[in-house]
Amino acid sequence: MNLLGFHAVANAWLFALIAPLVLFYFLKLKRPRLQVPSLVLWRQVVQDKRVNSPFQRFKRNLLLLLQLLLLILLVTAALQPFLQRRPQRATRTPVLLDCSASMAALGPASDARADAARQTVSRLQAARQQVGKMVDDLLPDEEMCIISFSRTARRRTDFTNNKRVLRKALEDIEIEEVPSNVEEALRMTQALSRNVSFDEVLLLSDGNFPGRAHVQLSFSRLNYRRLPKAGANIGITSLSARRRASRDWDVFVLVEGSADAEGAATVQVDRDGQPLGSQKVFVSKGGEERIMFRVGGEKASTIEARLVPEQADSLACDNVAYLHLPALRSLQVYVSPSLPAYGHALRAIESINVHTEPSEASYDLVITDRAEDLNLEATTRLCVGIVPGDLSEVIQVKEQPCAVVDWSRTAPLLHYVELGELSIMHQPCCREGITDSDLENNGYEVLAHGDKGPLLVQKQEPDRLSFFLLFHSDHSTLPYRVGFPVLVSNLVQVAMQQAGLAEARGLQTGVLGGIVLRPSRRVTVRPPEGAAVEQTTDEGGVLSGVPAPRVGYYRISEGGELWARLGVALLDASETSLQGVDKITFDEELSVAASAKELKTDRPLWPILALLAFCVMLGEWWYFQRGAGGGTQ
Repeated sequence: MNLLGFHAVANAWLFALIAPLVLFYFLKLKRPRLQVPSLVLWRQVVQDKRVNSPFQRFKRNLLLLLQLLLLILLVTAALQPFLQRRPQRATRTPVLLDCSASMAALGPASDARADAARQTVSRLQAARQQVGKMVDDLLPDEEMCIISFSRTARRRTDFTNNKRVLRKALEDIEIEEVPSNVEEALRMTQALSRNVSFDEVLLLSDGNFPGRAHVQLSFSRLNYRRLPKAGANIGITSLSARRRASRDWDVFVLVEGSADAEGAATVQVDRDGQPLGSQKVFVSKGGEERIMFRVGGEKASTIEARLVPEQADSLACDNVAYLHLPALRSLQVYVSPSLPAYGHALRAIESINVHTEPSEASYDLVITDRAEDLNLEATTRLCVGIVPGDLSEVIQVKEQPCAVVDWSRTAPLLHYVELGELSIMHQPCCREGITDSDLENNGYEVLAHGDKGPLLVQKQEPDRLSFFLLFHSDHSTLPYRVGFPVLVSNLVQVAMQQAGLAEARGLQTGVLGGIVLRPSRRVTVRPPEGAAVEQTTDEGGVLSGVPAPRVGYYRISEGGELWARLGVALLDASETSLQGVDKITFDEELSVAASAKELKTDRPLWPILALLAFCVMLGEWWYFQRGAGGGTQ
C-alpha cells in the first residue's frame, strides 16, 4: 500500500501566508473614476456598496482563487512530500553492481518490433537504468554508495546524495571481461559497515556466480535483484594444445552454448595471422562441441580461434581465443653422474637430451644428489637425499629403517607409482611438534609420509618446481622396483609441462603472471583498450600481477622495443552459459532468494507540485493579460 509522507513538515508554517494574501484582498477596495453616459449604471454601484461584506469579496474573484491555489501548491511542494512505495525506508543504501563479462549479454532475440530495443540493451545497461531511477528518486535524507564488482570489488563513491556524483559514477562503470566474484563485493560491504551504519544492501546482477558465498553478513537485509534473462549464447570456452610424439601440436577448440542456445557456427583458426583452417559445428541446447587442428611445432607461433555464429548471439567477448605455442624441442636434462639408475631410465625416453657434465647453460630438468648442483638453472629439479636449507632445522635423517605410511596418489609425480612395500634404510624425522601445516607455511607440500616424518616434498615457486626426496634412493629398494621407471617418466612429463613443451593453454582474462622476461627491468604494458601501465620484473625476470580485464592482445615493451605480444581471452564456461543462480546461500545456512520484480523506490512529489504551480501561474498570466495588447475603438 502506498503511503504519503512529508520530509520537511517544519515548512508547514508557510501555510500562514494565506492569511496576508486574503487580507490583501479585503483591503483592496479602490473605485476607479469613470464617466458614464447613463445613470442606470449607478444601480450596480449601489448594490455593490450594499453587499460590501467580507465574505462577498470572494464572489467571482478568479484571480484570488488562482493565487490561493498557486500558494498552496508551492507550500505543499516545500513540505517535500513523497509516495512511500517500500515497506521499510533506508536512509543509507550500498548498491552492489555486477560488471563482469556476462553482464555484457544482450536481451533475447525476438521478431516483435516492440522487443527490438531490448535486444540491444545489455544487462549492465539495464542495471544502470534501475540504479539511475533510484538516484533520481533520492530524498534529501537518503544517501547511496555505489560499489562495482567483477573478479574484484571497487567502491565508486562514498555515501552521498549528490546526484551528479552518483550519475557520473554509474557512467564510469564499464564491463570487465572476467568472471564474477560476489564474495569480494560482500566483504567490501562488511568492511564499510564497520564505519557507517546501514540495514539494507542492494545487489544487482544477472546471478552468474557461485550459489554459495563464504561470508557472514553483518547487516539486516540483502536485497538480491536478478536482472532479466539474456538471450541465447555460444562461445569458445577452452583452447589448448597437446604435444604429439612427433614435433607437432594437436590444438583443441571447445565450443559450448547456454541452455537455450541451439544452432550452427563456424570456427576459424589462424596461425600468425594466416588462415589455418575452418570447421562448422552445431551446438545443441546446453551442449558442447570439440574440434581439433594439427599444427607443426617447428617454430613458435600464435593461434587465434574465432567463432562466427549463424544465429543471434548475445555475448561477443567469448567468440575469440588465443593460444601461444613454443617451438618444440628436446627436453634438456642434467643428471648427476652419481645417479646412474636415473640416467639409464632417462635414456629410454624419446625427445630428451641427457647431460652428465654440468655447464652454465640452463636446463629443463636437473636430477642431482650433490649440493653444488643446486646452483644450476632449471625449471624443474629433483634433489635426491638432500634436505632443503630452510627445513634443515626441523628435519633430520637418521640411519635407521623406515617404511612408507601414505603417499599422494593424485600428485602428477606419483601417478601409477606403488610405494607400499618400499624399504628405506635412512629415516627422515621431524622435530617434535612439527606438523604438515608448518611445512606448508614454508611453501612445501608433502607427497609421501614415513613413520616419523615426510619422505618426499615439493615446492612450487613462480619460475621453478622443486622435488626433494629426503632419503637417498640408493639406500632403498626404489631403483629396483617396477614403479621406478614410471616415476622417472612422470618426472619428465612434469618437467615438459613446466617448460611448456607438453601442453599449452590459452591465457584467461584477470591477472597475468609468470611472464619471464629480463630481470629488474621497467616495462610498459599496453592493453587492448585504455591507458598503458608500467610494471617491473623481479630479480628472476618474472613479470607478475599484470591486470588483464579485457579480451585482446597485451603488448609488453621497453623503450619502444616489443618484448611480448600476449593474446588473452575469456575462456570461462560459466560466463558463456549465462546461467544465473536464484538463491545465495551463506555459511550460517542463511539463504537469500533472487527477486525479478520491479525495483520500487520512494517517489518524491514536489517536482510535480512545482510544475503544477508553474502551470497555474502561466495560466493566470495568459488569462488576465490576453487582452493587454489590444486597443479600444
